[in-house]
This record gives sequence, C-alpha cells and structure tokens, in this order.
Amino acid sequence: MKNHRFFLLLFSLSGIAIAGHAADKHMLAVPGKVLYQNKFEEAPGKPWRAAKGKWEAVDGVMRGSELEADKHGAVNRLQRKFSDFVIELEVKLEGARITTLSVNAVKDHMARIMISSNRVIVRRDDNDHDGPDKAVVFAVFPTKLKPGVWHKVRLEMVGDVMLGQVGDLVAWGSDPLFKTPKVNPGLTVGGESVDFRNFVIREAKLNPKWEQVKKGLPKPGEKVAPTKKGKKPKKK
Repeated sequence: MKNHRFFLLLFSLSGIAIAGHAADKHMLAVPGKVLYQNKFEEAPGKPWRAAKGKWEAVDGVMRGSELEADKHGAVNRLQRKFSDFVIELEVKLEGARITTLSVNAVKDHMARIMISSNRVIVRRDDNDHDGPDKAVVFAVFPTKLKPGVWHKVRLEMVGDVMLGQVGDLVAWGSDPLFKTPKVNPGLTVGGESVDFRNFVIREAKLNPKWEQVKKGLPKPGEKVAPTKKGKKPKKK
C-alpha cells in the first residue's frame, strides 16, 4: 500500500528542469514590494532563529559554520510566513562542503537550492520524512564554483511553480505543495563556513511573459556539459 501511494504521488507531480543563461530580467516572477531585507553586516537576531551552528559577523558579512558538537549542519531561519515571493542573496564558500537556501511548508520541508563547489541542485523536498513522500529533484548541475568568490542566488515561488538560480544555472519545477503557505526561509551550512550578504525578499507576481521565457530556455531533460568557474553551461 505504501508503494502504491508513492507511485500515485509520482504521477501527480509535474517537474521540469532547465539550464541556461538568464537573459531576461524577469524569469518566473516579477518582483514587487520588499517584504524583508538584511545586508547581513551583522549576525541577525530576531526574527531570525539560529537552531544549529555558529553564526557571526566577519568583515561586514554574516558567516555560518557547522559545529562538530552539533552533529548537524548549521541552520538559521527567518521566522516569517509568505505567499508568492522572490528571495535573492549572495553566498561565498569559505571551506564548507555545502550550503542551501530553503523554504518550509507549515508542517515540514518544501523546497531548496543546494550549492557546493562542484554542483548545484534544485529540488522539491520530502514533505513527510518517514512517510511515502520523497524529494523530487528538478535539476543537478555539475559545475565549478570557485571558493572565496561571491555567487548570486535566487529562489522564486509563484503559484505551484518554483525557480532556482545560481549564477547562470536555472531550473524550475511545479508541484501542488508550492501553492501552500511558505514559512521560515532559511540558510544551512555543512562543513567549515559560508559567508552570506544582501538578503532580500520581495512580493512576486507571475511574469506575463513566463511562457515565452520557457520557450527560449533549453528543453526539459536536455543534457548540459559541466561548467567551470561558474560560467554558463553548454549544451552537449
């Protein structure tokens, strides 16, 4: 019965992955009014909640580091609820093996962008841990993100669609879960440390040219060659 429910869920999901140069100013969303922003010149207090790890101000930016004693990656979440939004920030790998920008559903995880030095993953998260639900990966991009260099990250969610972008790497997917309230967007760090700056959340409306934008992007499932130094991927 559990497997039956799992396969029914897979058939109910609609997910598409794309990669390419974000030539358009607007992708999925048209950003609106600023809902929250923080340059992270200091380690934030409320409404942020640091559940794990060490979070501190270093050279005018926020640095997150995993603590071995935690036996868990560093976690810092903004205690807010949103509907449709665009999140933008910049990250710099400083020895960490991975960092993520994620957003939760009311009762569990929802979606995330996972960033390491050699790959970027955009996915819909497992929403029930030990239940039949499973994470759905929209894209895995082999790449080379140079440490000590700032990389722009963008997460857009409008209706049942999410779009994740790191530099020129772009992926999107859809799922009914995305239409539910989004809560506690957060940052995680696995390993030594990651620097963060210029975090901002804006209201979002569907880009009226979204269908046109999709047509100008690589076809779903199209293979993309690995990139170097964060440059845009090339089609195979």
